[in-house]
Amino acid sequence: MNTVTISPKYQVVIPKSIREKLGLYPGQKVEALVYGDRIEFIPVRPMEEMRGFLRGIDTVVERDADRL
Repeated sequence: MNTVTISPKYQVVIPKSIREKLGLYPGQKVEALVYGDRIEFIPVRPMEEMRGFLRGIDTVVERDADRL
């Protein structure tokens, strides 16, 4: 488990192991969300990087008879 300390300016440093695992880089934007009693940081990815990330997903959806 990685533990970080909040600085007097309310800054935190993301541990190197996490930065490397997620491919984060300096200046990259992250979205901060409050989820229950915790904070989650979601990396903002460029749209070009998202191309093809759903490749192979099953798009068949069961529908009610009145929705066909």
